[in-house]
Order: sequence, then structure tokens, then C-alpha cells
Amino acid sequence: MRDQYDLSEEQPGDRWEVENLLDLCFAPGRTALSSYRLRDGVAPVAALCLVARDTYGIIAGAIRYWPVKVGSHAVLLLGPVAVHPTRQGEGLGALLIQDSLERAARAGWNRVLLVGDAPYYGRFGFDRLDGVEMPPPTNPARVLGYEVHDGAWHGVKGAVTRWADNG
Repeated sequence: MRDQYDLSEEQPGDRWEVENLLDLCFAPGRTALSSYRLRDGVAPVAALCLVARDTYGIIAGAIRYWPVKVGSHAVLLLGPVAVHPTRQGEGLGALLIQDSLERAARAGWNRVLLVGDAPYYGRFGFDRLDGVEMPPPTNPARVLGYEVHDGAWHGVKGAVTRWADNG
């Protein structure tokens, strides 16, 4: 799989191609989701925002991360992750997730949060987080966390807030 795609950091010139991919993969109202309020006015974690280009240089998938806080704890918010519909089922989403989680570990992050389907993300080590509250109307059963290091989520509870709102 890695030899079919070139994974690299998303560059400013990739923005519109990535946004078009996100529009294609998600509902038109995706930016109305509560997780987007956590991203408003906050720069993404550029070193973890990746694009996957095929052998023709076309972006086939993308993943982004944003810093947020849970209480006083720094947390990575994973999402969105998108794979072009013609490339879904090839393992590209898994490649983006695994590679970016490895990069997050090397960069010193301890915990990752997302809103998603537990059966899909569970295979990467994500588990349901009790006591971590995403802004409404998020379904609490879809709030999942990943520990870069064992015990990283121990004692981390409370509302998820914007990085900029917490200093």
C-alpha cells in the first residue's frame, strides 16, 4: 500500500484539493458539526496533516489534526480523514491513520480524540471515552480516544474546548 501512495504533509497549495475531497466524502453541512467549532480560528497541527498522492500526483486521501484541550490537558483532535470514493476499500484510510498516529507519538503527543464509529476506529486502538464531553449535539457513544502511551487518558475528564480558549 505504501508503495502506491506518497504520504506527505499537506501544503498550503493543497488546501482547495483537500477541501474538495472533504466536500465529496461528507455531507454538505459538514462544517456545521460541533467539532468544527473547536477548529474555528485555530491552526491545525501541520506536521500531522497528511495527504496521500497516487502515482499521478492526485490526492486520493487526507487526514487532519487540531489541538484541543480537555481540562488542562493537551489533546489531538483527529479529523477529518477522507479517502476519495474511488479509492475506498483499499486500506488508504488505515494507512493515513496509522502513519499519522506514529508521527503524533514521535512529536510527543500523548492522547488523541475523535468522533466516529467505534467498530472502525477500534482496530487502531481507539476506545470509548467516558467523562469526556464534546460540544452538543455529539453522541457520547461516538467520542473515542487513543492512548499514545498507556494510561494517557487516566484522569482526563471534562469538556473539550478550543485550544485558543485555554491559552
